[in-house]
Amino acid sequence: MRFLALLACSTVAFADLIPDVVNALSHNQTEAAERMIEGYKAQRGTTPEMIEAYSWLGRAALARRQYNDADRYAKETVRLATAQLAKQFGQLDSEKHLPTALGAAIEVEGLTMTARGERDQAVAYLRAQLKQYYTTSIRVRIQKNINLLSLEGKPLPVLNMSEFLGPQPPAVASLRGKPVFLFFWAHWCSDCKAEVPILEKLKREYSAKGVVFLAPTQHYGYVAGGDDAPRAVETKYIDDVRHKFYAGLLDVPVPVSEENFKLFGSSTTPTLVLADRAGIVRMYHPGAMTEAELRAQLDAVVKR
Repeated sequence: MRFLALLACSTVAFADLIPDVVNALSHNQTEAAERMIEGYKAQRGTTPEMIEAYSWLGRAALARRQYNDADRYAKETVRLATAQLAKQFGQLDSEKHLPTALGAAIEVEGLTMTARGERDQAVAYLRAQLKQYYTTSIRVRIQKNINLLSLEGKPLPVLNMSEFLGPQPPAVASLRGKPVFLFFWAHWCSDCKAEVPILEKLKREYSAKGVVFLAPTQHYGYVAGGDDAPRAVETKYIDDVRHKFYAGLLDVPVPVSEENFKLFGSSTTPTLVLADRAGIVRMYHPGAMTEAELRAQLDAVVKR
């Protein structure tokens, strides 16, 4: 295996540190991953890339339900990342590896608390982190984890619908007494496109039962191939993608707002949200869902 071959070399090439660490962890080779990181650190010191690689140790430990290790790795990642920020970079988003590392560590810490039965403490911890990093790129990831723990059973946050594609979105007042289904998607997202046939079928059926469907999206600053694009160019590209891949959903209003994604913690696309007739969130789900899973949720709110 490639990571074992790397360990056998007297001089390790570190260009692929992160994927090599991830590969080792995927084979449950935690010690091998740690040796890679230590070897890199010995030659190059503590760098943002090293810290991101280290953050994967916490994610892997959490996946294996080794909560003491997950907690230890997460705390050390936070310590290393914040030290780098204070020493060299200042602003979190001035460098690409530190936001990923810090966001992952905060997520692991919150999920570890939850797994230990400390749900309230996890929400409090995540809210404190949200306050600290509210103006950074990891805000949306932290919000996602808060929403996973606390949004269901709470009122649906109000969407910003001032900018939109397709039909004009309904006024907030007109949604009272109606179930609302939200499909957060991105123009680059293959999982979103794969969800379309399911949503087309469910929309035809449940719109007749009073469910209001909305499909929020946002700008990312680029178009096909990752080419940078001004806002107006990207808006046109989003609409082109909508017509090409979402033809069966063209009658669904598409609010376009980065703030909506931050508010709903939609760092994962698709993110699927369902509120009942009283405007209370009954489902918050980052990631795709099957037709059977969605149908069960929709049936529950239609009958409620």
